Parts: sequence; C-alpha cells; structure tokens
Amino acid sequence: MLFERSGLTEHYLDTNFLAFGGHAWNVIRSECDQILFEHAGDSGVKAFDGVKVNKIEFLPTGCQEGHGNSNQGRPVSASWTRKDNTASGTIRFQYLVDASGRAGLVSTKYMKNRRYNEGLKNIATWGYFEGAGTYGRGTPAEGGPFFPRLQDGSGWAWFIPLHNNTTSVGVVMQQTSFTAKKKQMASPTTREFFLQHMNDAPMISELLENATLVSEVKSATDWSYSASSYASPYIRIVGDAGCFIDPLFSSGVHLAFTGALSAAASICAVIKGDCTEQTAVIWHSEKIREAYTRFLLVVTSAYAQITGQERPVLNEYDETNFDRAFSFFRPIIQGTVEIGGGKLSSQDVADSVEFCMRVIRKVDGTTEMAPNGEMLPEDEHGELTCDRIKKAELKSDLNKFRVDVVNGMTVNLQRGALGLVRAA
Repeated sequence: MLFERSGLTEHYLDTNFLAFGGHAWNVIRSECDQILFEHAGDSGVKAFDGVKVNKIEFLPTGCQEGHGNSNQGRPVSASWTRKDNTASGTIRFQYLVDASGRAGLVSTKYMKNRRYNEGLKNIATWGYFEGAGTYGRGTPAEGGPFFPRLQDGSGWAWFIPLHNNTTSVGVVMQQTSFTAKKKQMASPTTREFFLQHMNDAPMISELLENATLVSEVKSATDWSYSASSYASPYIRIVGDAGCFIDPLFSSGVHLAFTGALSAAASICAVIKGDCTEQTAVIWHSEKIREAYTRFLLVVTSAYAQITGQERPVLNEYDETNFDRAFSFFRPIIQGTVEIGGGKLSSQDVADSVEFCMRVIRKVDGTTEMAPNGEMLPEDEHGELTCDRIKKAELKSDLNKFRVDVVNGMTVNLQRGALGLVRAA
C-alpha cells in the first residue's frame, strides 16, 4: 500500500499486512468462486448452478422478533427458476442464509434496511494486461501486488499479478471526481477513460509501458453500504448480501467467511439447544456489525490520508514513514482481531480502534463525522459500537474467532460441537 507524502523514507513503500506465518494468494475471481462452489458440493451440500430465487414465502408469527427491523415472519420456502427458463419450482427449508451478493435479496427486498455510506461512493474501472513489468525488483516486495493512491488524491489504483501471466489493473475513484473527469474528456469510452487515468498512478504506468490490454475494460459502482441488522428469526445474512466496504484493504473475503462462520455457529446453537433463536439472531447481527465497523474505521482513516495528499493525517509532521499507523491497521487487516492469533490483547484492539477514531477526529474535529463531512449512523461506526469493540475481551487461550461476547455468549469452534456457549 502506497501512501506517498514528501519527506518520507523509502521503506514505507513495502507495507506487509500478512500475519506471521501467513500466506496470501492473488486469484482470478471466477476461478476462485468455482472452486468454493465445487468444494461445497464435495462437502455434502446440494448445489444447484444456474438457478435464480425469485420470491421468498414467509409464515406470519404474529410478533415482533426481528433485530433492528420489523419481523417479516418465518421464511419457509422460496420459488426458483433456472436462468435458461427450462424449469422452475419451490424449495422448502428450515433456515435461510442469504449469500446473494450485492443483490442482497433479503436486505433490499424484504427487510429494506440497506443504507449507503455517502463518504465512500466510488467507481471502479479495470482490465487485464499481458507483458506487464514486475513491481519491486530487488526488494522483498518483488513480484507482489501494490496499491498506490492517485496523484490528485481522488482515489487509488491496483496492480495485481495473477498466475496465468496476466495482471489485473484497476482504478478506484470518487464518484464526483469520476463524473467531472469524464466531462472534461468529452464523453470518452470506458477504455479511453481507463487508459488516460492510469497516468494518475505513474508507477503503474511505467510497469505497463510494454504491456498489452487483453480484456474488455469494465466499470462498476463501488459504493460501500451496511444494514441495520443482518439476521431475523430463521434468517442469516452474510457477505456482500449484508454489507460491503471499499476494497482498499481486500475486506470482502474476510467479512464473507466471518459471516458464514457466524451464521453456521448461531444456527447450530439453536438446533442443539445452546440458546434461543432470538439470542442467536442478536449474536450474529452484532458479530457482523462489529467486523464491518473495524474495517470501516480503517478504510475511512486511510481515505483521509489519500484525499489529504501532503497533509500528515496518518502520521505526525516529525514521522518519516507510516509504520506506526500501519501497526494499528495490521491486526484488523490480517484478521487477527477476529481469530485472536498470536499475542493479540484486548488493549491491541482498543488501540487500533482508538487510533482510527483519532484520525477521523483530526480530519473533522468530531468522532461522528467521516472524512468528507458526512454524519455516520451510530451503529455504523459511532461511539457505541466503537466502545464495544474497545472493551471486547481477548484471551490468548480461547479458541479462535471469539473476539466478541454478545449477551454473554461466545462461539465454540471445537470440531463436532460448533455452536454458542456461555462466556467464561
């Protein structure tokens, strides 16, 4: 991650967010999705490809049981259609886990509780190149990906080498800047706009001097959003179906797997009698909210430096690099906040959150404002949620994935005993 500022020493260029002994793979998204889908089938899941859910049927319960939203009733079935229109039908179920991605069927169509973060409305444009140069030759970062900010502070870019000898290159830009720059270019094509503004990231442009664009250039909105709740009786919402954050720190997979494990644990807990359905609903929703909030704080803080350009936001005037800032970011980006790896303590979590809040205060002079001046809802990253995170107890001898205790319950990850248990 590159956060250039005049006067900084060179080693700030190599920012390693991998946990000790950890690994990271840059993958072709479609291949990764297919591997995960097939693995689910190999593990015993009945998987149906090329099928779309059209409608969910609910059974009225006559009570308000939802967490943060009016109860829809209990979901009992869903109507489906094959995408080639060759078949349709209805499937019944005991629980519904919505992993429908940004479409977010439950959140957008039934709960209607999705809200967008006005401070993180960006547009991403990307393509794939062959013959790109190698970043970081002669350094520990050689051959790795990197993510510089754009020179004018309007966003950032990515450069990710892949195993098939192509390189994924993209630009993420604030929507207002994107619109203004397109007008200046007199209605350019997506390809023309992309190639022109790669020049805003000079280090990437140099690596692409002898490269060939071998794909269609694509563009998509990159708006961050969250929801007031991520569960309801017999419903769990996971991944992008519930919340999404600008991919500056690649939080999507982490949040998706966190949500999947939380959903599985909370459902198993009810089936086994560990707790009531309402307790499980609250536990899952709070788990997702706090994982989302941690990344939102880090991304918001980082964007403060990106848009601040030469202003010392993540560091002080007398600091020659961003090492101190990244030491606070690292536990959240690595996921050790969630899994409790190494010697991470409750103070580490509190310090990470407090550092991010100080950055936001430095920019706006208040704990409740995003860097662009937008007032953020309290449960998105306001004082209550941040205070809960800072007070979360982390004990190094507990099993993984247990940073949060909600209503006195924490997760049990012992093989064969997945569920929720009373915290010690």
